[in-house]
This record gives sequence, C-alpha cells and structure tokens, in this order.
Amino acid sequence: MKTTQKSYSAYIVFLALLCLFGLQSTALFAADATNKPERTALWGDQAPIGDGKFNSSNAFVTIYHPAKPNGAVVVICPGGGYGMLCLGPEGHDIAKWLNSHGITGIVLEYRLPNGNRFLPLLDAQRAIRMARNNAAAWNCDPKRIGIIGFSAGGHLASTAATHFDDGAPADPDPINRLSSRPDFAILIYPVISMGPKTHGGSKYNLLGGNPDNKIVELYSNEKQVTAKTPPSFLAHAKDDTLVVPENSQMFFDALQACKVPSKYLELPSGGHGLSGYRGPSWDAWQTQSLEWLSSLKIITAP
Repeated sequence: MKTTQKSYSAYIVFLALLCLFGLQSTALFAADATNKPERTALWGDQAPIGDGKFNSSNAFVTIYHPAKPNGAVVVICPGGGYGMLCLGPEGHDIAKWLNSHGITGIVLEYRLPNGNRFLPLLDAQRAIRMARNNAAAWNCDPKRIGIIGFSAGGHLASTAATHFDDGAPADPDPINRLSSRPDFAILIYPVISMGPKTHGGSKYNLLGGNPDNKIVELYSNEKQVTAKTPPSFLAHAKDDTLVVPENSQMFFDALQACKVPSKYLELPSGGHGLSGYRGPSWDAWQTQSLEWLSSLKIITAP
C-alpha cells in the first residue's frame, strides 16, 4: 500500500477528529469511575530501546481497579497509526468498561517508534510482565492476563501475542524474569500485516520508508502465528477502508490453521472506529468478546 504525505495527513486529521468525537460521546460513561486510577512509569531511570541499548525515555501505564475484581487483567493498547495515541475512547474508556465487568484495565501509553520499531513492543511486554508481578497485590490471576488493541494498537497487541518470551530467570529485575506472553488477545479493527494489505501510515511510522523484506515479514503478524499463540478474538467492519478487514481475516485464518481457539466477528458496518465508538457494531464486539472470555473460563458469564 503506497502512502503519500497527503493521504497520511488526511488520516491523522480523521483520527484526531474520531478520538475527539469519541471523548465527547463517552463523556457520561467516563464520569462513572469507581476507584481512582493509578498512573505510573513503566521503566526506571533507563529504558531499553533495542539492541541492548538504553536511554532516559519512558512509557506509562494507568491502572484501573474494579470494585469487585474477578481476577482477569487486560493491557489496553490505543490506536493512532503509531504516530499518536487515541487514549480516550480506545484507552481510558475501555478500562472503565472492563472495570464494570470486574476486569482490571491497564491503559498503556507506549512509546511511539519515531523510527525505532523496538519501542512499542518492549513497552507492551513490560506491561504484561508488570501485571504478572503485581497479580497478588491487585487481586488478579497471573494466568489470566490479556491484551486488547485497536487499529495500530491492534498491531501492537497482535505483535505481543506472536512475539513473546518466557522471561530471563537470572535477571536482577524480578519483572524481567516473568513471561511476556498474554493469555488471550482481543483485536478490534487491527492492523495485522505489513504487506500489501497494511495501513501505510502505521507501516511507515513503525518500520520507516524502505524496510528490509525480512523486517516486513517479521512484523506481518499473520505470518508469525504458531500453536503457542494465545486464544484471540477479532472484530472488524466489512466497510472499513482505512484498515481493510483482510487484516483480521488473515490473522484468523492463521489461528485456525494452528488450531488456536479464536473467533472473528465480521461486523456489517461502522467503518474504522465503528461509527465513533458507539452503535450496534460497537456494542456487538463488546458483548461478544465478554461472552467469548466466559467460554474460555477467563471470566464468569457477563
């Protein structure tokens, strides 16, 4: 997919308006927070930037605790084309919705790549490990920690679901000793591929203007699915022209081929952002994702 500066600028304007509209349309729900959220830095004085290097950059998480936790945790990856973060409707409001069903929500303010493809995944992996490390303190189950992502955040979530490790047992940091594999993934109108069906702006921001073919394949997550990929739920509107639904279809097909428990909800309409984060298609993925989690025994029936 060829991306011009004009088309990418138009996408950024669209995304900014969509996020603003979403904030306005969910303002009443956003005011219903039960517990005060906790915002904390993800890293210490030095954060990894890939290739064994560190600098003083940082990412942040905001933890939303439900009044009656059921033990499940979800790390939330907002979209934004890897050029911005749509933190309201695809972040904080999702955490509050999860809280209303007893699920702890962790909004991830991941570092934008700006030419360094390692940064977002390092932050997502750290957030998953942090949740496992704090499971007892948060009244959570370290074996019920999932990830959800929207648009480019869906690419990040699917990357975390296909690029993970068991941790480093000898690491002096106890967080780094834990697995970064999510126990489940929920991917909503996600960017999945870096191939012909990708979203050009997300690919450019993550991998640069002329990435090596091996890097393109590595971050085309439909090609990275194995039998160890966690159970995954996908939802995508048939009329999404910004991130075409073939992204979800390819990932779902790969999951099915590897016999990974998975569900693909093909929505009849809503486009990208599902009609501004409201309406029948928005409600459908929320309802059916909870039912799917219940079928996996991750939560009780909603």
